[in-house]
Order: sequence, then structure tokens, then C-alpha cells
Amino acid sequence: MSEMNKESVALIVEDDPDLIHIFARALEISEYKTHTVSTGEDALKVLAEFEPDIVVLDLHLPGISGGEILQTIREDGRLRQTRVILATADYRTAEDLRDQADLVLLKPISFKQLRDLSARFNRMKKTPVSLD
Repeated sequence: MSEMNKESVALIVEDDPDLIHIFARALEISEYKTHTVSTGEDALKVLAEFEPDIVVLDLHLPGISGGEILQTIREDGRLRQTRVILATADYRTAEDLRDQADLVLLKPISFKQLRDLSARFNRMKKTPVSLD
């Protein structure tokens, strides 16, 4: 399957069930197949098995923190093309990690905002790059 036809996949790492539902719906509308996990440990297991195009990552999770997951993503060569959106209410930690993330969204995050931004990332992925 060519890269252009590959289905876009999103991983949502969030421990709030209501937010999982909202984030998943926004990403599905933006044409992502979604996978969800609610702990840091589960996120690392999933990331070891496949390479999502985008990760929506809460910073405060049970067990392994979102910051540790972000570091793992950035250190894994397989995941170098993975976009990471931090979704957090913790402004200070978000500021500390801003340079490692593709985007930081402070909670409360609007459905429309996440939908539109993820759709933009998806379009960018599917647009061929001209080498002219």
C-alpha cells in the first residue's frame, strides 16, 4: 500500500473517559482511525506495536507520565514522523515540553479546535511534496 493511500491512525492517551470520547470523535471526523488508552503503560505497549500518525497525549496519567511518553516517542526513530498534540490543563509542564511537541492545547479543548487542527495535520500528510 502506498503512503498516499495509507489510512491515518491516531492514538489518544487520556484517562478521562468523557475526553476520550470527545477526542476520538473529533479525530474520526478528521478521517483518522482511532485507538485509545488510559494509562502510560498501555500507551508504551501500543507505541511498541505500531506507528500512529498522530498522538493526542494527556500529561497527567496513572503510572507513566505523558512527559515520559513524549520523550519515548521523540527518542524512537520509528516514530520520527508522528505528530504529538499535548492536551493538558497544566500550563507550566506544557511550557516545559512545548519544544518537543508539535502542538500544545490547554484544557478545556474545544471539539472544533481539535477536529480542525487534526484535519490540517492529516491533509499535510496526504499532500505530496514537490521536489522542484
